[in-house]
Amino acid sequence: MVCDALPMALGSRQPEPGQLIHHSDRGVQYVSQAFRKLLQVHGIEGSMSGKGDCWDNAVVESFFGSLKSERISWRSYQTREEARADIVEYITMFYNSRHLHSYLDYQSPDEFEKNGQLANVA
Repeated sequence: MVCDALPMALGSRQPEPGQLIHHSDRGVQYVSQAFRKLLQVHGIEGSMSGKGDCWDNAVVESFFGSLKSERISWRSYQTREEARADIVEYITMFYNSRHLHSYLDYQSPDEFEKNGQLANVA
């Protein structure tokens, strides 16, 4: 799923190579050869939290916590496609557009980006 999500995100924002850092936890999907290759191909630097230390990537850990508690923990997906569509909807229709972040001075990521600031969140 993450190998599908990254090209979608890049297509919608079209950043310059070398402009991004991808923060993640040490989940198997992020350490996979396929995902690491995608980062390399698109000129994205990978950044992972230290083993057992969620504070290394507090922003992304906060995102994963929100995603799990606000969306996926109480849903039962029948297919991978259903899960993908629901998570994409959550990120694009709620998290990026309406979810306020203390890290972004209590703005949504879309508002933060619109105000000319580079977003450093999902």
